[in-house]
Amino acid sequence: MDTVSRMVNRMTDERRFEELLAEFTRVGVDLDSFPAGIGVHREDALRILRSLPDGAGPAAFLSRVRLEQHSSARNGGGDTYSATGT
Repeated sequence: MDTVSRMVNRMTDERRFEELLAEFTRVGVDLDSFPAGIGVHREDALRILRSLPDGAGPAAFLSRVRLEQHSSARNGGGDTYSATGT
């Protein structure tokens, strides 16, 4: 991969991360008190957050994550990454 491609990928990752943080803030999820053991794909987290109303709070987000994980486990869903990066 050349230098330009790496820079574009890094900028895209940074933009996605900023979008994710903005959605967490909009929904009212304080990442400093977020349980580290909850694992969710970035794309899934963003989709869930975007589906929630402003100020829905952490309980609404966690409820949806658990619902999706339960549904995914029943359907043989793919890998999930935790908030700790493992």
